[in-house]
Amino acid sequence: MVNLLASTWLTSAIQTLYSWVWSPALVGLCLLTALYFSLRTRFVQVRRFGEMCRLLFNTDKKQKTGISSFQAFAMALSGRVGTGNIVGVATAIGFGGPGAIVWMWVIAFFGAGSAFVEATLAQIYKENHHGQFRGGPAYYIEKGLRSTFFGCMFAVISAIGCGFFMPPVQCNGIAMSMSRTFDLAPWIIGLGVALILALVIIGGVKRIANVAQIIAPFMAIIYIILSIVVLIVHYEAVPGVFMEMLRGAVGASQVGAAILGSTIAWGVKRGIYSNEAGQGTGPIVAAAAKVSHPVKQGLVQAFSVYIDTLLVCTATAMMILACQTYNIIDQVQTLPDGGTHVTYLVENPDAPAGEPGVFYTSGALGTVIGAKPADMVISIALFFFAFTTIMTYYYYAETNLVYLFSRLRRHRLRRKEKQMNEAERLQAENAYEQADLHFGDDKAEETAVWVLRVMTISAVFMGSVTGSGIAWTLGDIGVGAMAWMNLVAILLLSPKALRALKEYERSKKRGEDPVFDSKKLNIKHADFWESQEA
Repeated sequence: MVNLLASTWLTSAIQTLYSWVWSPALVGLCLLTALYFSLRTRFVQVRRFGEMCRLLFNTDKKQKTGISSFQAFAMALSGRVGTGNIVGVATAIGFGGPGAIVWMWVIAFFGAGSAFVEATLAQIYKENHHGQFRGGPAYYIEKGLRSTFFGCMFAVISAIGCGFFMPPVQCNGIAMSMSRTFDLAPWIIGLGVALILALVIIGGVKRIANVAQIIAPFMAIIYIILSIVVLIVHYEAVPGVFMEMLRGAVGASQVGAAILGSTIAWGVKRGIYSNEAGQGTGPIVAAAAKVSHPVKQGLVQAFSVYIDTLLVCTATAMMILACQTYNIIDQVQTLPDGGTHVTYLVENPDAPAGEPGVFYTSGALGTVIGAKPADMVISIALFFFAFTTIMTYYYYAETNLVYLFSRLRRHRLRRKEKQMNEAERLQAENAYEQADLHFGDDKAEETAVWVLRVMTISAVFMGSVTGSGIAWTLGDIGVGAMAWMNLVAILLLSPKALRALKEYERSKKRGEDPVFDSKKLNIKHADFWESQEA
């Protein structure tokens, strides 16, 4: 399998597909969409910043279904804080230079507006499925744009991308780091991660949320504290690092001018991969929360973008740049034996040779606590970050698979209705409604979910024994394909989210706790909220 993935023809095909998906048009669309939503919401990510923090622990206790706002935040943070924060930041610096970090900040700041809109839409169009809320782009594309076809297309792309393409990226980072640190074969590490993942995802969304709410915030805080210690030790280099990043971001430095296009592209790409704003995965978790108004979860999800990029990613970048444990890559050539040859634009003496990765970060920490302890600390941090991301990716894939089977049941019912009398039709409708409400009543769906679990666990294992370049490229293809569909959808549906925001802010001005009324706002097909109003 390793030889197959390393073969020239397959690598070429993957790279071609990658270039189609991640064209300059997608980079531009991400930036312009984020800027548009920030302007249309009058920078809600700034105006309502204090409220974002308060809403973390605000949950609608009247609703028995769903998870708490904090659990939804922790799950979203788990999806956002992964290898992208350690390996991805190193990759952005390695291929785009220090200025790429500034573009990650830009996409995070403005991207919080995109995250707000997509999460609000997910809440508006969510559904109740077996005592759990399910929602996300597939649901709001179908209900808001009245297109089941495109809803199903997104669900297929998302299920494949989140179930098979993106988890290997996370496990690849774990395997690379831990195999070097603990002198274990990558396949052993991959097998261990796969087995632990199986124990968690079989428990469903409740178990995933319970694990995420403990691990994700705790590890983020510990990691940020470690980075602060490193920066205190290298405090003299910090002002120069900021200037280097700013000059690189606009091409003012000698190297920066030569790679400005790559700087912007890598910053935006790694920023989207890390914080997921506009990608379409964040809304899937946002829909699971029980809140009295969709805007509340929109604000919470916007806040999680800040935590991911402005804190965790910045912590990694500052360590690497202050300690100069990075190189800037000119090009990476694939050799006939499957290996790579790397040439550099900038090569620092303290940076590890080869493609950028986790060793940039562990090298920086090693300047303070020593190489071996640093490798161990970063490996453990990466394991927890990446593992929680993998289990959240599985939840994304499962939600979209559930959507597909729900729509398949409805399609079957419509075909059979013509041949049924009234009594038979009512009986069939009741059976399909029960299958929607009670997970597992549809045996085909139950079998498909188990197949998804097995395939995701297998993909995680395979990520440990494939090359990092191929793993990241496949992950990028999945992210990019979802981003294309989701960005177009939220642009078309944004008036509904903006209407909800205006109504929410009017209620706040009156001193009321906002409660959503879809009929009052003339938002149709918001089935869950319509049932609450009845």
